[in-house]
Amino acid sequence: MERLIVIEKQTGRSQAATGLIYGAVAYGLWGLFPLYFALLDSVSPVEVVAHRVVWSLVFLAVALFVIRGWRNLFRTMRSTRTFGLLALAAVFLSINWGVYVWAVQNDDVVQASLGYFINPLVSVGLGVVILRERLRHLQWAAVGLAVVAVVVLAIAMGHPPWISLVLATSFGIYGLLKKVVGVGSVPSLAIETLVLTPVALMIILIAVRGGHAGLVHDGPGTTALLIMLGPVTAIPLIAFGAAATRIPLSSLGLMQFLTPTLQFIMGITIFHETMTTGSWVGFIIVWLALCLFGFDIVRHSRSVKGQQSPSRIDDLEVVKPD
Repeated sequence: MERLIVIEKQTGRSQAATGLIYGAVAYGLWGLFPLYFALLDSVSPVEVVAHRVVWSLVFLAVALFVIRGWRNLFRTMRSTRTFGLLALAAVFLSINWGVYVWAVQNDDVVQASLGYFINPLVSVGLGVVILRERLRHLQWAAVGLAVVAVVVLAIAMGHPPWISLVLATSFGIYGLLKKVVGVGSVPSLAIETLVLTPVALMIILIAVRGGHAGLVHDGPGTTALLIMLGPVTAIPLIAFGAAATRIPLSSLGLMQFLTPTLQFIMGITIFHETMTTGSWVGFIIVWLALCLFGFDIVRHSRSVKGQQSPSRIDDLEVVKPD
């Protein structure tokens, strides 16, 4: 019995470690996205999103064939609840994609990065409201500081940071839905893109008939970039979905710091966006909130680890495989 317990606990640790790797891959690639979308500034954000959907579906169809996942896909689609939740996730994902591409093309990479800095705290808030998770004192302090930061940035900018708020909220809800559904990353993303594909094809067709489709009129380089949106989009999302089913939502939110950090650095150094004094103050408050949040998670994780005993079955963490 003791040997079985040790094996199960080791399996739980390997699942968590794998989830952390998947999360690092997803957030690292997302952090580099501004460089890619800047190359597509001649194409409208709506058309870019449409191509992301269509070519992602093509890429995922090939992936499902390779891993023989069609049966699992059809089984998942038969569940009305699961299909409905994934369709809803697709809506929030498309909103996130569209706003993000628009922000990059309009030199708002820094404000987009703020959205992903705030997102972990939004995920925590959703965990409290929807999943009935309980926050510790430092986590409440972090959420409070984030609210203060948004107010400071709104005053500095003369209006609320709508780009940041929409990105943070849309992706927070998307992550929550993925967590609730708990379906494998490839079939879930395939269903999401399948739901969006009819609208995406209509958008591309309208652009072609209107004579302004980037796929046709902007040269072979742009055509190649649009087609490559399939794997470029799908790979980090698959990694994210795999991470979401293996590690807690709070840990997933903590890992997101990698994405906005890369984006913020690129916004300042590569895209040469300016920062006012008020903007710096707002960002500093956000970073302070994230430091508190991260410190609390690390401290709590160490405390829980120290209390665990390999001789108790109750201490086993059950992680649903992908």
